[in-house]
Amino acid sequence: MPLPTTLFDKIWDRHVVQVVDDGPTQLYIDRLYCHEVTSPQAFDGLRRRGLQCYRPERIVCMPDHNTPTHDQDKPIADPVSRKQVEALASNARAFGLTHYGMMDPRNGIIHVVGPEQGLSLPGMTIVCGDSHTSTHGAMGAVAFGIGTSEVEMVLASQCILQQKPRTMRITIDGQFGPCVTAKDMALFLIAQLTTGGATGYFLEYAGEAVRALSMEGRLTLCNLSIEMGARGGLVAPDDTTFNYIKGREHAPKGEAWERAVAYWRTLKSDPDAVFDKELSFRAEDIEPRITYGTNPGMGIGITSCIPETSTDPSKGGEAGYRKALEYMGFRPGELQIGKPIDYVFLGACTNGRIEDFRAFASVVKGRQKVDRVVAWLVPGSWAVSRQIQAEGLDKVLAEAGFELRQPGCSACLGMNDDKVPSGKYCLSTGNRNFEGRQGPGARTLLCSPYVAAAAAVMGVITDPREML
Repeated sequence: MPLPTTLFDKIWDRHVVQVVDDGPTQLYIDRLYCHEVTSPQAFDGLRRRGLQCYRPERIVCMPDHNTPTHDQDKPIADPVSRKQVEALASNARAFGLTHYGMMDPRNGIIHVVGPEQGLSLPGMTIVCGDSHTSTHGAMGAVAFGIGTSEVEMVLASQCILQQKPRTMRITIDGQFGPCVTAKDMALFLIAQLTTGGATGYFLEYAGEAVRALSMEGRLTLCNLSIEMGARGGLVAPDDTTFNYIKGREHAPKGEAWERAVAYWRTLKSDPDAVFDKELSFRAEDIEPRITYGTNPGMGIGITSCIPETSTDPSKGGEAGYRKALEYMGFRPGELQIGKPIDYVFLGACTNGRIEDFRAFASVVKGRQKVDRVVAWLVPGSWAVSRQIQAEGLDKVLAEAGFELRQPGCSACLGMNDDKVPSGKYCLSTGNRNFEGRQGPGARTLLCSPYVAAAAAVMGVITDPREML
């Protein structure tokens, strides 16, 4: 009888080409995503070695980090951003690769587009030169970020050398309360485990609360796996997954669909599978969250006070804790509710999907944005933008004083025009709140779309449960 096996092991083992004694595993990769930031050096490496891409049909290129979120039909004003975006287009042409450029109706953030186009599927191994490749694990795939030299390796051979990570299962049972989302679940877990608590592990999320999540919610949860140090995270595919995939452009069709679903249904951890570590939590213990420091683990429930002290090494101990609070302009013991904010950002590969815009619109409907608050509402893709319009959410947002921007990574990171000025506070639905992440001196507070929307119409940090 075969030994009980985890979902991660089932996918990993199916893709092993060979194992080097006392060394790494040569792993076959089903899908490589390339964006404009980490790929230029990899393509240059191929040219120096006189190589072509081994399996170009398995590679998809898309600019997202440097793309402006306005006037995308015009040349990019910033010369560095323009050069990177143009280089990706040129490399895709030279090597015969699929490329979704700016203004292409399939363009957007690569970690939003992959699932919505049916390019990311259950049972796949997926890599990209970006840490938040863990997002695609929500499809029931082994997905992780890689470095530039590894991008070159996959371009050349469709394989990669990797040490096999350990496995951890995180089970969340119970039911969420009002205005509690997958983003709150993830920020709660990062605070519990710390930003280094899952280092060396590949996570599987399980339990009643995880199964109840939509695909958008699962994508958000897996997106943030990397923020607790994990190599990646995944959720076992089920009917929610299959219903999301069916009919998408690159999804299997006809008899191929039936065969695919039959295989995908086998992708789950066996009942007696042994994980290297197991953790369990209750959904009822999670309330809307907000961060107060300079890493995603420095977060609390929105009704809680900032902790008085911290000896957590992932926060730099007591000295690092005080330094983070000084940067943020906060004091231990403070309540964040009622604090004024300057910017609100809805978007990123964490919260740029249709469900996020529905949540935001549900709070602001019938209300008005505070004039002094700058709001950047950025769909994760052109497909999301079209769906916002089809559902009439754009009209709800416009009536409340909000304007939709064009797709891109936007204010998640300071690599395009959407930068938060020094000293200003931004409630961000992105994934990182490091010093200067949204611009030099910017002060970032991570939260869900509900919390961001409540602050945008109140002008101060507000518990969204009081508004719905």
